[in-house]
Amino acid sequence: MDDMGNLTGKTALVTGASRGIGRAIAERLAADGAQVIVHYASNEALAKEVVDAIGGGAYAVRAAFEDGVDELFDGLRGERLDIVVNNAAILGGRLGTITPADFDRVFAVNVRAPYFVIERALPLMNDGGRIINISSAVVRIALPDVVYSMTKGALDTLGFTLAPLLGERNITVNTVSPGVTETDMNSWLRDDPTGGSQVTSLTALGRIGRPSDIADAVSLLASDDARWITGHVLDVTGGYFLGPEGGVVP
Repeated sequence: MDDMGNLTGKTALVTGASRGIGRAIAERLAADGAQVIVHYASNEALAKEVVDAIGGGAYAVRAAFEDGVDELFDGLRGERLDIVVNNAAILGGRLGTITPADFDRVFAVNVRAPYFVIERALPLMNDGGRIINISSAVVRIALPDVVYSMTKGALDTLGFTLAPLLGERNITVNTVSPGVTETDMNSWLRDDPTGGSQVTSLTALGRIGRPSDIADAVSLLASDDARWITGHVLDVTGGYFLGPEGGVVP
């Protein structure tokens, strides 16, 4: 994309922005001209690194979403918001391996927090704003992390359900669905070259995703070019797990 500067004068809140996909989103929106509020859960040093790197009035706010979202909103500096990106998430939840407390924690971070972030952000948002939720390709591919997959399915539903409710304010609500991406969450890609090659072989575009691939899609949805897109789930996987290579029927 070449629309650097198209978000000048806008303010964006990005959750889980101290590393991985969230950091790439914060960097891209800042490069597009937005002031970015960098949310992080625990690693202050990484969050400060992001803020220092992107500049433009950026600042960091800590909030552990297991405890709710009050800490996040208490840390804002009174800005009006134009863009809210719900990216923060945690893994967990294979059948027979998760306790009820851990189950609740995954849902608290991955589902409850985005819902209440949006609810709390809406009075602060300018009309014509953008809400973008980061989901996952696990909603269409059956993988062992059952509880994590359930949370992402809920996030997809949240997006298209909210879209008609916010249309009168010209606020769009969209969801970005990444595939396997080179982040700390997928550290197994570094540890298991065989697994990485298997992912590549199942991806139409023939490589593993990069955080910048996801950030560029978010930039599009945050821009005025996406003003007529709402209630949509955008698959940003490079064509992961679409079908057998070469069209061969098994």
